[in-house]
Amino acid sequence: MTVITGGAGGMGTATAAVVGRDHAVVLADVRAERLDAAVAALIDRGISATGAPADVTDPDAVGAVFDTASGLGELVSVIHTAGVSPSMGDADYVMRTNAVGTATVGERFHASAPPGAALVNVASMAAYLLPAEMIPAQHFPVALSDPAAFLEKMRPAWESLPEEYRSGIAYGVSKSFVRWYSSAQAERFTAKGLRVLSISPGSTDTEMGRLEENAGAGAMVADAAVPRWGTPEEMAELLAFCAGDKAGYLTGTDILNDGGVVASVTERARVAASS
Repeated sequence: MTVITGGAGGMGTATAAVVGRDHAVVLADVRAERLDAAVAALIDRGISATGAPADVTDPDAVGAVFDTASGLGELVSVIHTAGVSPSMGDADYVMRTNAVGTATVGERFHASAPPGAALVNVASMAAYLLPAEMIPAQHFPVALSDPAAFLEKMRPAWESLPEEYRSGIAYGVSKSFVRWYSSAQAERFTAKGLRVLSISPGSTDTEMGRLEENAGAGAMVADAAVPRWGTPEEMAELLAFCAGDKAGYLTGTDILNDGGVVASVTERARVAASS
């Protein structure tokens, strides 16, 4: 049994189609109508799929998703694709959904998953592009014990900036948190026989990804080493592999799958600095 959060989104549904070849899937998403449609489409393809409406920032709702999954079979993996882009809300909303949501799902997984299970989180190439001095990583552990205090400690990262930049900075910080969580908690997870890691997609051709087509990450596609958008299916195959038994030695790390955007940006910056 695999739980996929953000299961009604393009990447989540694509991942369910891949994982569903081998496991029944429980799709969790806050958008109930879209979730029902995604589940129906998967069932039409012969995949055993169940929907579980949930807000990933709500511990009780996340607990109910895990209870649903455990009632259907042994949990083998959680693929946490749920998240929002800068264009989908204000800075607080972006940080809460992406960072607090990751901590909420991750801590429930740690508390209840059986040995051998894996948690794969979705971060972003944005976490590689934000300067380290803008990331209040020293406060990241607060999210595990006090989400409200965590949000208070995150706000100075963007509060002094013009309004149009705040959600973008919050997005980069929130995805830096996802990378941090997937690395910093690895030893704690391993003590219970669990794996945790993340992947960082580049601009992906989904409804959410296209919201950033004319700004932010989407504007970098033309100058990437691979000058095109990634597909949901490309991300799905990597997510499914990372969650599976063949990746049993893989934990505590992030895999950047961005078509070479970060590599190109980094090299251009080096050349510019040396000229």
